[in-house]
Amino acid sequence: MGNRFETHGDFSWSELCSRDLEGSKKFYKELLGWEMEETPMQEGRYTVLKAGGEAVGGIMPMPASVPEMVPTHWATYVTVSDVDAVAKKAQDLGGTMIVPPTDIPGVGRFSTFQDPQGGVINVIKYLKK
Repeated sequence: MGNRFETHGDFSWSELCSRDLEGSKKFYKELLGWEMEETPMQEGRYTVLKAGGEAVGGIMPMPASVPEMVPTHWATYVTVSDVDAVAKKAQDLGGTMIVPPTDIPGVGRFSTFQDPQGGVINVIKYLKK
């Protein structure tokens, strides 16, 4: 089995963007028993979700730039070998860029786009550790 943080095309991370951070954390901790570890980020704090001590996802406050009509939602990340190339190819195939290729300090590079049918997905290339 490959490493989900290195294998191109592998689903590697899930992240909840929440309008009620404390409510979301309480719900999922009680529902799934996730361990939660707070870490700082530029826009506030980020909560790493852990199952059996292994990081499996995160919860973050909804970014201020997101329109109020967008509800709390889960975002999925797929590992790719070249974020810029995949972002360009997504546009060439009729996708709409939502977040252009962007660096996340200490994590890697990501991009968010919408496919022609309306599905939104994130692609990411993690930094080697």
